[in-house]
Amino acid sequence: MEKTEQLTNILKRLNTGENPEQVRAEAKELLETIGPEDLAIAEQNLLDEGLSIEDLQGLCPIHMEVLGEQVEKMKAELPKGHIVSTLVSEHDMILGFLDHLQQVNDAIQRMPEYPGPTEEFRQLAHIAEHLVETERHHQREEDVLFPELEQRGVDGPPAVMRQEHNELRPRKRELKEITEQVGEMDFGAFKERLDELVGFIVPTLRDHIFKENNILYPTALQVIGPDNEVWQRLKDECDEIGYCCFTPEA
Repeated sequence: MEKTEQLTNILKRLNTGENPEQVRAEAKELLETIGPEDLAIAEQNLLDEGLSIEDLQGLCPIHMEVLGEQVEKMKAELPKGHIVSTLVSEHDMILGFLDHLQQVNDAIQRMPEYPGPTEEFRQLAHIAEHLVETERHHQREEDVLFPELEQRGVDGPPAVMRQEHNELRPRKRELKEITEQVGEMDFGAFKERLDELVGFIVPTLRDHIFKENNILYPTALQVIGPDNEVWQRLKDECDEIGYCCFTPEA
């Protein structure tokens, strides 16, 4: 509890204009000695004290800087079909879509005029469709995992993740829409808007996935614990919602 209070104060200082390098160094040293559940408690303390979700999102880069990679170890310890294992596997697929999206956008930005429905635009449509399909992934988090955490007193990370889902949704839908309308648009305007959307979606979704993999999911595993009955109930609820077209089979 003492370390959690110290972290709460350090994160608060990151938002007050104090020397950022000094505060970041203190945060890094402290964060290396605590786990994701303590970090989640510190975030909740800040929300309880009136910090907005938007301000809390601004603190996340320090989290990402100091948290080591836990994902592979976590995946290896989870049985296939566990809801967290499935969510992480979907993240792996989504990260591949983002890498491909960046490559396709780079190729389109070099085109002087619209060449017609070439392979690049077919790939772009495929990626956009799959990014919109991630809605079922988000729905399983928002309707199943997040409420379970909130019932157990973990409100901060789910609130931040919901906020980012809401920021990403309209951009992903617009990406799909302009991809379907490219032949009807001024190609210069299309390229400009495509570049803006990719410039938001790719880094935002990559960061979002990092935070869920390294903070939210480990926190869920700690807070819910090894109770197989709870995890089976959550799995049943996820099954009712359904899965993405790219979800790897258990």
